[in-house]
Order: sequence, then structure tokens, then C-alpha cells
Amino acid sequence: MFNFIKNIFSSDKVNYKELLMTGAQIIDVRTPWEFNNGHIKNSINIPLQQSQSEMKKFDLKKPIITCFASGMRSASAKSILEQNGFEAYNGGGWSLLQNKLKQ
Repeated sequence: MFNFIKNIFSSDKVNYKELLMTGAQIIDVRTPWEFNNGHIKNSINIPLQQSQSEMKKFDLKKPIITCFASGMRSASAKSILEQNGFEAYNGGGWSLLQNKLKQ
């Protein structure tokens, strides 16, 4: 059980900067209000509740990085995307992901 939880939240092995350079998109699954109060430049706001219906807008050939405030809902969005054939990564909290992209 611990390894399952660790894998959901583990993001240390992923080079998010490289993913972006190869065409990945960042999907922020917070509410519009939360998104408007701060987000990663060029990220797309699709609240988790809408992720299933909105995923048809994305190219299956491009990876997607999900983010949220803490990472819990972004893990759910990652799972939904993977179940529908997307290459998806849980970027965790948006501010932490933003810091990783600056390194």
C-alpha cells in the first residue's frame, strides 16, 4: 500500500522541463478561482470535474502534466488521462512544479 501511494505522488524521476520542451502541456485541475489567483504560465485550467469531457481537446501524441494545489486531485486527473490512452504525469502542487520548471 505504501509503494502505491508513493508512486502516485512521486515525481522526482520525471524531468518536467524536458517534457515541456518536447511538447507536453500542463493541465491545472483546480477551480477557475484558484487558477486565477496564481498559475504556471501557459498552463490550461480544466477543473478535475470537467477533465473527462474536456480531454478530447488534447493530442494523444503529446504528454500531459497535471497539477493542483497539493497534488491529490492532479493524481486523479493523471489516472483518468492514462485510462483514456494519454501519457500523463502528476506534477503535484502547481507552485512546486513551477519551481522545478525554473531549475
